Order: sequence, then structure tokens, then C-alpha cells
Amino acid sequence: MAAIHPFEVAIPDADLADLQSRLRRTRWPEAECVDDWSQGIPLAYTRELAEYWAEEYDWRARERALNRFDHYTTEIDGLDIHFIHQRSSQPDAFPIVITHGWPGSVVEFHKVIEPLTERGFDVVCPSLPGYGFSGKPTRTGWGVDRIAAAWETLMGRLGYDRYGAQGGDWGAAVTTQIGRNGGRRSRSGGDIGHCAAIHLNMPMGRPPQGVTEFSAEELAAIERLEYYRKLDSGYMKQQSTRPQTLGYGLVDSPVGQLAWIVEKFWSWTDCDGHPENVLSRDEILDNVMLYWATASAASSARLYWESFSTWGGGGPVRLPTGVASFPKEILRAPRSWCEDAYNITHWTTMPRGGHFAAFEQPELFVDDVAAFFSSVR
Repeated sequence: MAAIHPFEVAIPDADLADLQSRLRRTRWPEAECVDDWSQGIPLAYTRELAEYWAEEYDWRARERALNRFDHYTTEIDGLDIHFIHQRSSQPDAFPIVITHGWPGSVVEFHKVIEPLTERGFDVVCPSLPGYGFSGKPTRTGWGVDRIAAAWETLMGRLGYDRYGAQGGDWGAAVTTQIGRNGGRRSRSGGDIGHCAAIHLNMPMGRPPQGVTEFSAEELAAIERLEYYRKLDSGYMKQQSTRPQTLGYGLVDSPVGQLAWIVEKFWSWTDCDGHPENVLSRDEILDNVMLYWATASAASSARLYWESFSTWGGGGPVRLPTGVASFPKEILRAPRSWCEDAYNITHWTTMPRGGHFAAFEQPELFVDDVAAFFSSVR
């Protein structure tokens, strides 16, 4: 069996000094021509956040907080995969693998890992290939299907022959594929995967073809989809077509990397106009640091190049599926749009929260995940 190695988050002092120097030497653009975020993250706030990052943000304290979890790496299919593996003290704990997306990271889950272990779950949080402390693919082919197969290998390597999977964003795509695999049989009659059930906070649903009359909920979802396509998806087009070109600027400029990510925290969180209304400044920078410190802007963006054309493709998930539907999700698909794609046995319409569910609303997230997986364990 392949080795599993303990891992500690430890960014070199020289890298932190270089970051501080780059932040202090930023060449700034002129201010936007509007008094809102419609042209992008405003100059005044970006400068304020960058100054805090350079002069007050304490990465070593944040690093120690992240290292309270048990981190490991293991090689799967020629690539080092980083993951948190936090075991519950309960002897009959049920394992769940939780997958982040872009522009997220394992930092998203720092408020939910311990509560889930206290409620009887072993929690595994891998970093996607090319993200955070996982290795960066040097060849094409690391798309959603391959990641789903790697997570199956990972859970087996950890000794789990039955588990649940949870995810949002790219994590939802990976989790959906794990669910498809878990519900299939090989020609010999055995299970292809060992996943028992999946839970999503961003299910992939589409308006039914041929339907011309829609409910108020469906009309709101269509309006949100059109807004995303017209005004909120430029990042996706660039990352799915020319991720390498984008990477030069973001890997070289910490303010560029910060702005590229934080604008999405403004747009995709339930924050009433400002990301710091729902996340602390330190939490936002913790997540940015996992991209900056690992120089993973290009490698993370390549997942779009690898997988975007297949997003939402494939057969239905036959495993039991739970959904937590948050009101400020990027694309909040109504249940009626998801029924053909999933075997939905649990659906919760949340009162608040957005795209980064575990980060924004950890108590709601934990309650729903625990309730759903307790029903299938």
C-alpha cells in the first residue's frame, strides 16, 4: 500500500519576507470610475486589505491554527495529494470526504471539521490537484473524473470501505461523479465505488427542455443564471481557455491574486455588499495565502481548462443525495431542476448563506450534513 506521510503547514520565512516586499512595492492602477463594485474590487478597499496583509496580518498565528488539524500527503496516480484527516473519538464514526472548489481551499472548512467529528464523523478534506499543498499536474488529464477516482483511492487507502461525500463548486462536480461511480456496478457485479451517499451545496441542475412556463422560484433562478453569464463569469472564460496566460500576473503579484479572489467573495457570499460582513479579514487572507504561498494561480485555473466542457455531463446519481440550498449561491437551481440528475432524499432550503457554505454558515452546514449522513450511516 502506498505510504501516507504526516504534513505540517510551514511557509519559509523568506517567502513571507518576499510577500511583504512585493505588497509594499505594488504599482497601483487609478481608481474605478464608479462608486460601487461594478467595475471590480474598488481601489480603496484593495489598498486597505493589502496594507493589512503586509503590516498586520500574522500568518504564523494563522498557520498554527491550521496545523491544529492532522495533515497528510500521499501519492495517487503519480501526484502528491494533500489532505486533512480528522478522526472522531466515537468508535462507530462514519467517514465523509469534503471537497472544496475555486477560489476556495481547505481553509473553508476550519469551522466545521471539529463540530463534525464531535457528532460522530471522520472528516477527510483533500486539496484538489493543483490547489494548496497538493501537487501540480505536469501533464493533462486531471479533470473531474480522475479526481473522483483519486478520492475513491484515498478513502480506501485510509481504510474506509463505505463513506459519504460532500462538496460545493468543483467539489460538487467531483462529489457528483463519486456518486455516479458509487451507484454503478462492474460487469462482474461488484460495486465500482464505495460511496454510500452524497451531499451537495451546489447541485448541478438545468431548466427542463421544452418548458415555457416557470414558477417564481424558477424565474429567479433564470434571472440569476443570466446575470452570471453576462456579468459574473469572465473569470471562468479566462480560466477555461487560457489559464497559463492568467497565471503569470497572479503568481507574480500578490495584490493581483488577492483581487482575483476577493472580488468573488464579495459577489458569491451572502454579505450584504461587503465580504467582511460575513468573513473576517484574516479568514479572507488565509484563503488567499493558500494560493499565493503555493504559487497555484495557474495550476488551480487549469481545472477549468480540463473539465469545464464536461461540467454537468454524465448520467444521474442513483445514490441517496442530500442538498443544502443557500439563497446567495452562484446558481441556485430549484429542486425541480435537479430531480432528474440526482436521487434526492433530503433537501433543505437555507435561510441565509452563499457559495462558501461551510465558511459563511458553519452551524447551518454542520447541522444539515450531520442530519443527512446520519440517515444513511
